[in-house]
Amino acid sequence: MSTIPVVDGYRNMRRVHGTMGFRRLIGAVVADRRARAIGDSLAAVGIDGALDGAQALAGNPEMVTRTHFARWLVATGFCRDGHEVFRKYLVRGKPGYVAHQWATLREAVQWIGGAGGIAVIAHPGRYKVSGSEEWALFEEFKAHGGRAVEVLTASHGDAEVARYAARAREHGLLASRGSDFHAPGESRVDLGALPALPDGLTPVWSELQARIARAA
Repeated sequence: MSTIPVVDGYRNMRRVHGTMGFRRLIGAVVADRRARAIGDSLAAVGIDGALDGAQALAGNPEMVTRTHFARWLVATGFCRDGHEVFRKYLVRGKPGYVAHQWATLREAVQWIGGAGGIAVIAHPGRYKVSGSEEWALFEEFKAHGGRAVEVLTASHGDAEVARYAARAREHGLLASRGSDFHAPGESRVDLGALPALPDGLTPVWSELQARIARAA
């Protein structure tokens, strides 16, 4: 099955720092070795200085991601925009691609829950899975403590929004919406431009509001 991004709708940062799973997860995501491997791969095709450039854009050399490499490739004229970057570089089979070592679904969901967060399946319409595989994913996700699904996002058309609204109802999940906004000029939808969630869904932020009220 495809790699499935699971995001955290809320976390208690005081608990995150004491959660070994989150430390391991964060270490996997921001590993300096991966950034260096991406830089080496780009250098092998004549694109020198990518690592230094990406680190400068990131600000924190331990937080370098593909997005920083993509921005550097655009800023230095190797590509016109981010869309061209991800056609030519940084994706499987292209220069600059370095595979991640991801957590299992169970690990990710339980780490998020253990830190006081709400695990959300991100943009499920992107995954190349069959209907039965998707159903199994949602069942397993919920069995491990997953709480929500991203129904509305920039990459979902009307059909996907309707599909995942139905999934949320069928599996008893909260619903989220997100623009997948990275920066001006890089994203399909600007902040605040997404429509409202479909009727009949419980938004994930309703639980966050309840938590905030209890903590006040």
